[in-house]
Amino acid sequence: MVRSCATGEDRTAALQYNDSAARTEEEDINDNPIEEVRLTVPITDDPSLQALTFRTWVLGLSCCIILAFVNQFFGYRQNSLYISSVSAQIVVLPIGKLMAATLPAKRVKVPVVGWSFSLNPGPFNLKEHVLITIFANSGSNSVYAVNIITIVKAFYHRNLHPFAAMLLAQTTQMLGYGWAGIFRKYLVDSPYMWWPANLVQVSLFRALHDADKRPRGGLTRLQFFLIVLVCSFSYYLVPSYLFPSISALSFVCWIWKNSITAQQIGSGIYGLGVGSIGFDWSTIAGFTGSPLATPAFAIFNIMVGFCLIVYVLTPIAYWTNSYEAKKFPIFSSHVFDSHGNPYNISRVMDDKSFQLDLHGYNNYSKIYLSIFFVFSYGLSFATLSATISHVALFHGKSIVRLWRQTTSLAKDQYGDVHTRLMKKNYESVPQWWFHVILVAMIGLALVACEGFNKQLQLPYWGILLACGLAFFFTLPIGIITATTNQQPGLNVITELVIGYIYPGKPLANVAFKTYGYISMSQAVMFLADFKLGHYMKIPPKSMFVVQLVGTVVASSVYFGTAWWLLETVENICDASKLPEGSPWTCPGDDVFYNASIIWGLVGPRRMFGDLGLYPKMNYFFLIGFLAPIPVWVLTKLFPEKKWIKLIHMPIILGATGNMPPGRAVNFLTWGMVGIFFNYFVYRYFKAWWARHNYILSAGLDAGVAFMAVLVYFTLQIKDINGMQWWGLEVDDHCTLARCPTAAGVIAKGCPTL
Repeated sequence: MVRSCATGEDRTAALQYNDSAARTEEEDINDNPIEEVRLTVPITDDPSLQALTFRTWVLGLSCCIILAFVNQFFGYRQNSLYISSVSAQIVVLPIGKLMAATLPAKRVKVPVVGWSFSLNPGPFNLKEHVLITIFANSGSNSVYAVNIITIVKAFYHRNLHPFAAMLLAQTTQMLGYGWAGIFRKYLVDSPYMWWPANLVQVSLFRALHDADKRPRGGLTRLQFFLIVLVCSFSYYLVPSYLFPSISALSFVCWIWKNSITAQQIGSGIYGLGVGSIGFDWSTIAGFTGSPLATPAFAIFNIMVGFCLIVYVLTPIAYWTNSYEAKKFPIFSSHVFDSHGNPYNISRVMDDKSFQLDLHGYNNYSKIYLSIFFVFSYGLSFATLSATISHVALFHGKSIVRLWRQTTSLAKDQYGDVHTRLMKKNYESVPQWWFHVILVAMIGLALVACEGFNKQLQLPYWGILLACGLAFFFTLPIGIITATTNQQPGLNVITELVIGYIYPGKPLANVAFKTYGYISMSQAVMFLADFKLGHYMKIPPKSMFVVQLVGTVVASSVYFGTAWWLLETVENICDASKLPEGSPWTCPGDDVFYNASIIWGLVGPRRMFGDLGLYPKMNYFFLIGFLAPIPVWVLTKLFPEKKWIKLIHMPIILGATGNMPPGRAVNFLTWGMVGIFFNYFVYRYFKAWWARHNYILSAGLDAGVAFMAVLVYFTLQIKDINGMQWWGLEVDDHCTLARCPTAAGVIAKGCPTL
């Protein structure tokens, strides 16, 4: 057993009496400079524990396959189901212990290669459990490219070579390994890249495995976790089945039942959410992640951005009728024509040539958006440019210093205690492993797009450009994610770039978006998993093997399940041709299909260019790039004001990036819960926070996941819906909030003005 400094319990007690600001640099290096990490992650390791065992392979691959199949199978259904890796993380613990108690310890020899392994190498241990969870993470994360396969076969009704489709699914998922390998020294080894969401996992693993002495009048971590899990599991029956309306209560709508304006202001789902609240953990954590895992400074930045965008910018623009905003709902992700009606795609697409019908488009209408959606696009532009300038200003010197240290003889001395333990006890993954995967995946991606009669429409230069964008943004977005638990996306910028360069090609647009956006997103996910292994002292080569195999297996299962359903379920995704009551409506893929039409077929030039209605949104690129500069200047002028450094412009500008699908009620309840726990409790009850905060988050997540699965398989799959007993809908009963307010615009279910 290798030990350093003190146990986690000793440090927690000591930190009750020592302010983090009083710590010396030497003390930070002997532990970690981030207080949340010091309070959560143990600085011990036992390198004798086996990690990649027979149990790891059996349980890990089983979890990966089951989660991938279930999530893809039910993802096509109207009432979709998602099973997270937290469920598998908890379920495999008793199974692993049962295997340790019952399997023989005999060694099994593998023919030809001469390898051997033990069926039972000893007690089921923490490192096995972590690797099984990494397998489960691979299975629970959807394969974005499957959406392309679905819209080609089910919406466009065109043929797609199965090998091309399989290559698309594999390469888009695997490209991220290349970027992860290039940037892991900056985003994993650095103690300042602390990945807040991982601390929830670390706390749960410690609760499940550590020998924890019960304090007088208190509970062990495991007891606390089990109590939270049972309570969350029991309570979630109410919002998920019996009384869904408590997920979003909008009191303003109850008072002003006949006022469109009042309901636009008060609706938590369709409006600004003033006075709305939700009593449901999935409402709180479903769109922005657990507030308990997000640092307080990030929560404050997000809520400041939310208030400025939702309560200042949007109302001013709407009620001054900017961009004819009153013709449309104040909050909507749909597209409209000039009369306020839903945009009729069939009038602007030539089915034979699979391209834009310019005559039909010119005789119909330009594309209009709700005012909130207009600014959502503008702010997404600002967020990306702000990310670049923020990272350059606030982290540029650190990145250069890290690069120099990683190429110097002193590189092994860099880092905190966790990095030094990992370097001392385990071999690092050779850099060339990542390079080989990167080159191989780019080559296979070129085959998928340039071969098979170019069915995917994307030329070779599109692949290379997408890879260039992913490479450029992985480091800045990785830094933002690793320090704030918020991840800006590349989906809009990739659609915009290829839409300008290569318009009129809907499949090229979504393929480019997937190669650019998802390979970056996968890289961030791989880096987060590497950091989890870093905290839990998992051999890096074992982590690499599990991630690699898990990604290949999960991608294959997602692809195989999707292809099987698309080939065997008649009229899948076509609600007009499906039998009444059929669940195979593919609601998520319908949104993806419409995006391919708008961005790929019609193109951004007819939205944000000289032929569109919203060219001024391009100024947000400049606004975002300049926004971090005043903050940086203030930090130099007033270095003693530490709070200035906590102003994070990419987070403020991107605060509403998850709206939609997130709504005002989600952000309001998320912010209240996050500020309470990660500011007030963290500040005034630090010992309780250190012991229970992240375990509370894990318990709430697990309870919701298990009840969702139970309700689905016992009731909802049989179309037995509790909400029907109460006569309630799954909304906040603010139907007028969806209405336009311009005179003469007629919308279904709305009064004529």
